[in-house]
Amino acid sequence: MESRMSPDPHKQNVTISLSKPTLRKAKVLAARRDTSISGLLAQQVEILVGEEEAYERAERQAIQLLDHGFHLGGLAPASRDELHER
Repeated sequence: MESRMSPDPHKQNVTISLSKPTLRKAKVLAARRDTSISGLLAQQVEILVGEEEAYERAERQAIQLLDHGFHLGGLAPASRDELHER
C-alpha cells in the first residue's frame, strides 16, 4: 500500500508568473538553499508578513505611549497669578 501525505489544510497553493531569466535564477538560488522555488517564495513571503506585523505592532505601541504621555520631571505648573507676581 502506498502512503501519501495529505495536503496541509492550513496551506493553499498560489500561481505566479516569472520571466524566464528570473525563473532560471530562482531555480539556482533554490538549489543552493536546498529547497524548491515554492519553498523559497513561501519563506520570503512569511518574512515579509512577519516584518509587516512587527511594524504594525510597534506603531500601535508608539501611539499608546504618545496617547499616555511622558512624565518629564519637574513640578506642577505654576498658576497664572504665581507667574505674574512681582
